[in-house]
Order: sequence, then structure tokens, then C-alpha cells
Amino acid sequence: VQLQASGGGLVQAGGSLRLSCVASGSIFRINDMGWYRQAPGKPRELVATISRDGSTNYADSAKGRFAISRDNAKKTQYLQMNNLKPEDTAVYYCNADLRRSGIAYYDTFWGRGTQVTVSS
Repeated sequence: VQLQASGGGLVQAGGSLRLSCVASGSIFRINDMGWYRQAPGKPRELVATISRDGSTNYADSAKGRFAISRDNAKKTQYLQMNNLKPEDTAVYYCNADLRRSGIAYYDTFWGRGTQVTVSS
């Protein structure tokens, strides 16, 4: 099983980016999916999560600017980021709680991360 994040890049303050994260491999079912970020010298922090039925949760810093969504058929989650600020600069990681085919329990898998840099 792999999670592949993409869509990061360099953007000016006030700009937008859309991150994507595709899960691949022998997957039976995906429950919660989420985005986290880690800035240099800081711990990894929650950005947003989404349940299988679409219920969402956001960090205060993301509320009103970011939107998480998912396509269960494509095993993909998205993070639309608008009105980006320099303090949003970080490596963004996706994760998913999923059950692999033939396995009876759920594990949390992480993608490698995609860099988002917001210039002032």
C-alpha cells in the first residue's frame, strides 16, 4: 500500500494550491483520511481530516481557507488551499486509516509529503 501526495509548489501569499493524495495497492476499505503539515523546526500538526462519509475536521489555522474532500471510488483525497499565507509553508503529509485486503484490522499509512512554500 502506498499513499502518493502531489500538488505542492511555490505560490505567492494570497494564492491557491490543490493537493492530491492517491492510495494504491491491495486496499479493502479506507476510513478516515487526513492532511498534516510540518514546518522546519516544528512538530507535525493536523491540518484537516475527513471521514468516509464526508464529515470534516479542521485546525483553527485552516478553517475558512482550506477545504478537504475525497473521492472514495478513486481512493483519493484533496486539500484545496486558498488565501495562502507565508506561515502555511511546510511539508504537507497525507494519511489514511485503511484495511488492506486479507487483513482484519486497520492501519494508518502515510504519504511522503509534498512541499508547499508561500512567499510574502
